[in-house]
Amino acid sequence: MNKFLKSCAAATMALAMVGCSQGQTEGEGEKANIGIIQYAEHPALDQAYEGFVEGLKENGYDTDAVEIDYKNAQGDQSNNKTIANTFVNDNVDLIYAIATPSAQAAANETKDIPIVVSAVTDPQTSGLVKSNDKPDTNVTGTSDLNPIDAQIDLLKQMVPNAKKIAIMYCNAEDNSRFQADLAKKKAEDLDLEVVEATVTDSNQIQQVTESLVGKVDAIYVPTDNLLAEGMASLTQVTNANKIPTIVGEEGMVANGGLATYGLDYYELGKMAGKQAAEILKGESDPKTMAIEYLPNEKCKLTINGKTVEEIGIEIPSDLKEEAEIIE
Repeated sequence: MNKFLKSCAAATMALAMVGCSQGQTEGEGEKANIGIIQYAEHPALDQAYEGFVEGLKENGYDTDAVEIDYKNAQGDQSNNKTIANTFVNDNVDLIYAIATPSAQAAANETKDIPIVVSAVTDPQTSGLVKSNDKPDTNVTGTSDLNPIDAQIDLLKQMVPNAKKIAIMYCNAEDNSRFQADLAKKKAEDLDLEVVEATVTDSNQIQQVTESLVGKVDAIYVPTDNLLAEGMASLTQVTNANKIPTIVGEEGMVANGGLATYGLDYYELGKMAGKQAAEILKGESDPKTMAIEYLPNEKCKLTINGKTVEEIGIEIPSDLKEEAEIIE
């Protein structure tokens, strides 16, 4: 059994066990059916899934009221298409799509079934909605647009002598290109020279990172599915060569990145779960539900203490007081 099928089977079994443990009383009514597509396995997207389930539960859809079919595409777009097609054929009541490629796959397969998305930076730019304020399609959800200005400010605080930085991202991901453009503008406002370093697949990550050694003072990596999965390859190079790397989310810090001022993806998922519950109850329609954003107060500063020691950088005292320092 391959990894993709194993993950689907494991998720289905786990959900079935939860349902059995809590039980369902006959005659309570038919359960709502939700199909979940998660693009890949990494902490941010996992948290967006877990938060969604909690958000459903808090709004009346625990295991007695909902049947969840969770599938992970393992970063493969053909898997995304197959999963989305399966959910459409099964006529699920709602699809929850985690990350831009999965959201686009679902939206391409149906214009009728409600779709709630999360970990999508800009649904409008990604072609999922006509407007983030008023989608006017069957898609709504929550954006993981990072506080990019604050992240570039953080880079400047932690590397005050930086003159030239690289913005590294996967050029095949719409959300990554969108963030890179915002980061470039902010960096230039701070008089930082910017080099764009792009990859198209995981095999290029180490080579592209190595090409930056000796050429830049720091690297910025936005929330990018490919690089989130390949952070170990990236930070193996950056940390050995003492290049500070500011990243888009906490999971990337845990995998060797220096620091982030980032979103709480669990909270983002909970917001999406609440939206889904409102749709299932008939209280809201995706066409008129604005894309929601996590408030800045839900963002947090995370620093990798081990990376700090490895690259020999000093954390400013004001940041040290605010940060959660992980090892």
